[in-house]
Amino acid sequence: MVPQGSPQTKPRALNYALQFCHGSLLTIYDAEDVPEPNQLREVAREFFRADNTLACLQAQLTAYNPNENWLTRQFTAEYATLFGLILPALAARRLPLTLGGTSNHFRTHILRKIGGWDSHNVTEDADLGLRLARLGFRTGVVQSLTYEEANTRLGNWLGQRARWLKGFMQTWLVHMRNPVRTAKELGPTGFWTLQALTAGIFISALFHPFLIALSAWFLVINPFHVSVTTMLNLEVFVLGYGVAMLAGAKALRQRGLRGWWFTIATMPFYWLLMSIAAWMALWQLVFAPFKWNKTEHGLSKFQA
Repeated sequence: MVPQGSPQTKPRALNYALQFCHGSLLTIYDAEDVPEPNQLREVAREFFRADNTLACLQAQLTAYNPNENWLTRQFTAEYATLFGLILPALAARRLPLTLGGTSNHFRTHILRKIGGWDSHNVTEDADLGLRLARLGFRTGVVQSLTYEEANTRLGNWLGQRARWLKGFMQTWLVHMRNPVRTAKELGPTGFWTLQALTAGIFISALFHPFLIALSAWFLVINPFHVSVTTMLNLEVFVLGYGVAMLAGAKALRQRGLRGWWFTIATMPFYWLLMSIAAWMALWQLVFAPFKWNKTEHGLSKFQA
């Protein structure tokens, strides 16, 4: 039982529990997680083979209720892309990456050495992954899967996503207090990776609908005289949408999920929902920075 106090966040509870841990390896699972049976053995073998700069291994997250509704299918596609393509690519190049918050496996002494989690950060996993990289430690990705419940209800999803986006901006603000020092510690590629994974995700979600509306407005007011700026804007949108959809299709195939063409075609509507969550996150960042939007679980009609 965590003592009374503030902030009322998951990382504060983790820091309290850390003092009672005695093993050389430490794993974080959410209560609803269902990891593959051999995951801990696989992780232990990876740590045994690696040098001491490997501080963390992230398992791949996926949903055990992917086909429940449109929202769970979009969530599944998003997770497949993030954990199946993006994070392994970053880890292979030894670039900083933001952790997934669960199925994280750590060397306990390194976790203590760097001070554990930031109790005030509502995406403590993102901050911790970047902090490990800045201090010269590596994070790897293992192929083992952990199944969890994909959000089935829009309101619940918006609250969760707003918390994540708010935490990305908290993380960016903390690590950019001294940008010169951060750039020296991460190197040029690592520094810009940090920008893309935190502020880049937040800002793109925030302004996405306005950029779409601006492009549409230019086309409507003068459809026969399209400027260079409008063409470049449209090209960025088309290429961005295309790459994201192709990545999603590839990631789903890797998960053995084929024929999800409607899910892929409707991804832009999912991204517009992220914009709503981003504006919620901005409001909370200003007026309730440490509020933890608790995600309600156990809503799925499917049991893991």
